[in-house]
Amino acid sequence: MGLFGRLKGMFARNDDYYEEEYVPEWDETTLKRDDVDMHDKTQRENYVTACLEQISEAANELDKLGGEYNLVTAYLKDMEEIEALPEETKEKLKTYASKIVEIEGDREDLREKRHIMSEEEYNHMERIEQYMPEGYERLKEAEDYQTLVKKDLGRLDGERHAYRFRRNELLTSQQNMKGMTVICIASMAILVVILSILSVVLQIDVQIGYLVAILISAASITLMYVKYHDSQRELVRVEKAMNKLVLLQNTVKIRYVNNTNLLEYLYVKYDVNSSVELNKLWDKYILENKAREQEARMEQDMDLNQSSLLKLLRRHNIQDPSIWLHQAQALIDNKEMVEIRHNLILRRQKLRKQMEYNAQVAQKAQDEVKDIVAQYPKYAKNIIDLVTNYENAVT
Repeated sequence: MGLFGRLKGMFARNDDYYEEEYVPEWDETTLKRDDVDMHDKTQRENYVTACLEQISEAANELDKLGGEYNLVTAYLKDMEEIEALPEETKEKLKTYASKIVEIEGDREDLREKRHIMSEEEYNHMERIEQYMPEGYERLKEAEDYQTLVKKDLGRLDGERHAYRFRRNELLTSQQNMKGMTVICIASMAILVVILSILSVVLQIDVQIGYLVAILISAASITLMYVKYHDSQRELVRVEKAMNKLVLLQNTVKIRYVNNTNLLEYLYVKYDVNSSVELNKLWDKYILENKAREQEARMEQDMDLNQSSLLKLLRRHNIQDPSIWLHQAQALIDNKEMVEIRHNLILRRQKLRKQMEYNAQVAQKAQDEVKDIVAQYPKYAKNIIDLVTNYENAVT
């Protein structure tokens, strides 16, 4: 069909659209031939081509607008069909629609409250689900054991420092005993020399002095000896205890290192920094699973009610039943239905306004081409060939 033929069909079809009042408020298009020399082939062909382009542009726009107009009209017709349904059928529609609206509300509430964990966290917990909750118990046990081992190491380190301090005390005490013994012996020697000098020079009887000096020195040396050997025995005991402590500490250190390596492995395995973090993730994962299961049940209920609604609408020759899945509220609330109808009527008015504008633009351009043919018959064949070539190019 040629360009003019398409337009003729469109103009005839558009007569059915003019059902409602039309307010002509268009921007006028102008076609000026005053400055065009129709006897000049180039100017004439350029002017006619411009008219043809206006016709083609308007025709394409009318095609698009006509499809949208028919769609809106079909929606309005569907609304009329729904309102004309028997009461029993309407009640069924309301039942399905009410359930759909209710599920949509519940699902939206669930989604707002369900931000329990990120998708990354959920996927991570899903990967390690097979190890839980035993994995958490194992990690918690390892952390608790690590705490105990650290306490043991701290206690053993404290005891080792106490024994080392006591050993230093005993060694110092022994050195002091040795020094005091030397002092006692030296003092006794000096006292004997003095007593000897007194005995020889002054002819004094110093036997009692010798006896007292010997007794004091013997008592002092004996005391020093006893204390030295007591400290020596205690030193031996302290060193034995220190050796045992070192062995015990080495055993605990081995346990500490092994448990530390186990903890590092478990942290890497579960990709967490602590058992507390893992437990929180696990608790959130359980809640998230429950929420997702609830959402899945909602989806099943939604599919069931939507399917039932679609079947019922199709059974009563509704052309586009799927659109009512997204505006189910209108099947329940008459005010919502009125609002939708008002919006559709307004849309149809706007579409008709656009269609009439494009129809006028095309008609003016078409009349202009016909007028040129009529006024310049000697160029008629050239213009008709130009129209034909343009139509072939755009079709």
